[in-house]
Amino acid sequence: MDPEYKKAYLVYHLCVFLWGFTAVFGKIIPLQETVLVWYRMGITALIMLAIPALWKTIGQIDKKTLLQLTGIGVLVTCHWITFYGSIKAANISVALTCLATTSFFVAVFEPLLFKKKFIWYELILAVLVIPAIYLVFRFSGNYTNGIILGLASTFFATLFSLFNKKMIAKTAPLNITFIEIGTGFLLLTAIMPFYISTQENLQLIPARIDVIYLILFASLCTVVPFTLSLYSMRHISVFTASITLNLEPVYGIIMAIVFFNENEHLEPGFYAGTILILLVVFVNPFIQRKFGGSARPAITIGE
Repeated sequence: MDPEYKKAYLVYHLCVFLWGFTAVFGKIIPLQETVLVWYRMGITALIMLAIPALWKTIGQIDKKTLLQLTGIGVLVTCHWITFYGSIKAANISVALTCLATTSFFVAVFEPLLFKKKFIWYELILAVLVIPAIYLVFRFSGNYTNGIILGLASTFFATLFSLFNKKMIAKTAPLNITFIEIGTGFLLLTAIMPFYISTQENLQLIPARIDVIYLILFASLCTVVPFTLSLYSMRHISVFTASITLNLEPVYGIIMAIVFFNENEHLEPGFYAGTILILLVVFVNPFIQRKFGGSARPAITIGE
């Protein structure tokens, strides 16, 4: 294996491992999901402003592209709020199991949104996810609201992934991430006064330890892995990256078991559904390669 390729592969694997911690931070920080996302987006945008590469290209974006990116930023915001809402309403395992179905929602929505032909083997894989989701619902205890929020999060993730796929040819990935996250922060800032007025006993100011967690959350789970992934993608293939990225929910569920003992609160049937979903996720790239397709590229900003 070429040394540069090996280094890039290991760095990308580190990125995926760090992204796996996002759900852990979402669980451990007691802030309500909307406030949590507000802080995360604000701190992340602030840190990204210190990256010199951003200033070199951000001024080159035309108005049409900027408007499109702000629209996608709204979808990213909805995705993160429902994702962390799922964790708060259920747990990490439920939220990540729902999120693992994203690529198969893509198989359905991409042809509908962009008037492309349906790919038969992707539809078959998507159908296989349905009984898995049933098992998750059936054996997840009192987590129905968490599953519904998790599936809503998957829907928003599908949309912004598809639209981001079109945007990568128009501007640098660093610009895409900054504008989308910055849009989300400004949007939440604008609606925060109204939101606060509708909530009772809302914790708006984080505790000291939570401030540390939020900084680690924004830097180690967003800025650092995203920046390193840009380096890695110069040397590894999209196929390799897509397979490696499939490990994110695996890492997250393992962390949930290690840190929060979530296995004690879920029945074996839940994990049967989870394993089936992850199996389909891992098989998907190999089937695409066999039938002449390629693993779908995606811009990941971390969950």
